[in-house]
Amino acid sequence: MRSVWIAVALTFAAAASLFDVSAARAEPPVGAVQRTEPLAPAATLPGSADAERILYSTTTVGDRPTVASAAVYFPPGEPPAGGWPIVAWAHGTVGLSADCAYSVAGPAAVNRDWNYLGTWLRQGYAIVAADYAGLGTPGEHPYLNGTVEAHNIVDAVRAAKDHYPTLSNKWVVIGQSQGGGAAVATARRATEFGGPELDYRGAVATGTPAYIEDVLAALGPGVPPVRLSPNLSAYTVYFLNGLAASYPELNVDSFLTDAGRYWVERARHECVEPLGAEMVANNVVLGTLMARPLTEVPDMHGLLYRYLGLPETGYDRPLFLGQGLFDTDTVTPETLRFAATLQANREPVTVRTYPTDHNGAVNGSLADSVPFVRALFA
Repeated sequence: MRSVWIAVALTFAAAASLFDVSAARAEPPVGAVQRTEPLAPAATLPGSADAERILYSTTTVGDRPTVASAAVYFPPGEPPAGGWPIVAWAHGTVGLSADCAYSVAGPAAVNRDWNYLGTWLRQGYAIVAADYAGLGTPGEHPYLNGTVEAHNIVDAVRAAKDHYPTLSNKWVVIGQSQGGGAAVATARRATEFGGPELDYRGAVATGTPAYIEDVLAALGPGVPPVRLSPNLSAYTVYFLNGLAASYPELNVDSFLTDAGRYWVERARHECVEPLGAEMVANNVVLGTLMARPLTEVPDMHGLLYRYLGLPETGYDRPLFLGQGLFDTDTVTPETLRFAATLQANREPVTVRTYPTDHNGAVNGSLADSVPFVRALFA
């Protein structure tokens, strides 16, 4: 009889073992390539010797597992000993729809970004361009959520490095606009999120939106009382979508007028340039989209800081901030205030300004950022 019970126990143990294995397979570890696909011509960087779209495991709001996509570009020639060092590209706002994703439709500013990324490619760096969770794959895109973006970028680098034997574990992150904020958020968390298997070296951010929680917390009926530029109009309704995705318990719809709900829904389906143009053509004033002020939420400013605020301390690798002095897509004085705060806190930051606008700072900063990155890899 004892032998029968032993046999039963062993059978249950084997079944439990099989269950554990199948469960582990159902949720692969973050930073693993699930599959690869060819890149569309619109998303293929000119001059790359090879390029591919990867879908990889990562996380989204609340550390929930998800799958995100990224484009990977390889420079021509033979890789150096140890593999191609990686530049992780954090792109600017393209939209919320899967059709707008960088690895699907390519950049919104084609000439600007191809010139910029082509420069890094010619320096001998492979480029890993993450789309961020919910762009190009199912699920909500929590627009401007810095923690989610940092996880997505680090996991894309890990996935690419593990999948392609010609890639090094040495990497930096570069970003513009939304991606500038994402690059800064990643810079603060890269060593923690990447662990010992990745050798994070530093970051470059241009057109970085800073302290926007100060502005967005004031959003309500009649604020702002003027029409904004196409980009700023689109950014704001994307933000309301991102807020809803990050904090569904807020019931963001309840803060909106009928017009507000219409434009926030439109934002889910339109890429940045057509959405902004449509809002301007319809004379949309953002204050008319709000039925109630966001300040009705207790500690709304603190909530927004945790959602999209830029950390002022704790950077363990060098950070380069480049800002156009005529940038009106970001609040330039606030970006410079953020840079000054980092300097006052003795963080490892290099700050450069340029007599140009939001777009011009991208390629205008290369004379400074290319040697900065070269030194990081030296």
